Amino acid sequence: MNTHLDHRNPLVFDTHELGRRPGALQRLSREIAAPKDFGLDGVIGVPEGAPMELDLRLESVMEGVLVTGTARASAEGECVRCLESLELELEADFQEMFSYPDADDRGRPKAEPVADAEDDEDRLFIEDGLFDLEPVLRDAVVLALPLQPVCREDCLGLCSECGVGLNDNPDHHHDAVDIRWAALQGLAGTIQDGEKDNMSGAESGVDEKQEK
Repeated sequence: MNTHLDHRNPLVFDTHELGRRPGALQRLSREIAAPKDFGLDGVIGVPEGAPMELDLRLESVMEGVLVTGTARASAEGECVRCLESLELELEADFQEMFSYPDADDRGRPKAEPVADAEDDEDRLFIEDGLFDLEPVLRDAVVLALPLQPVCREDCLGLCSECGVGLNDNPDHHHDAVDIRWAALQGLAGTIQDGEKDNMSGAESGVDEKQEK
């Protein structure tokens, strides 16, 4: 369960105005600075401090507050093909239930508080009328980001042999040598070197005879 939520945190929202009458609705829009580590580490993400726009719909239900929203921001990363920097516009949708800590699954007040860590492990709670949207927003952003971002769909990437960028040099290539012929070329070179050695030896023999 959340503890000691700070109402000054831009991702902490107050539900007192909404109230607990089932069916009550409240719409909110807010621009925040992105917290740290909002993305896929080393791949792509929303830079810390970058502006994020939030559009939220808060609905009061029996067991808590149902929050539905959309987050918009610019994400920055690196193309997995050509390694150039890239930027993309991100839109992440999410929906989450924030439960009242004093209500059971059917929204009725609990007769006696019971500590059930297993049931509460994956639930998010409202504390003193406040809820923290950050964990929900973080998950939504990560799920909305591409695992393998590319600067463009037809990015040609880098040459596998020398690493030159193929987007700027689409005609770049290396002459391919068939490995079967490469072995014969090596053998031919060895034979030619042997013939040169034999010719040198023969010429030396002739010179010796002439001297005698």
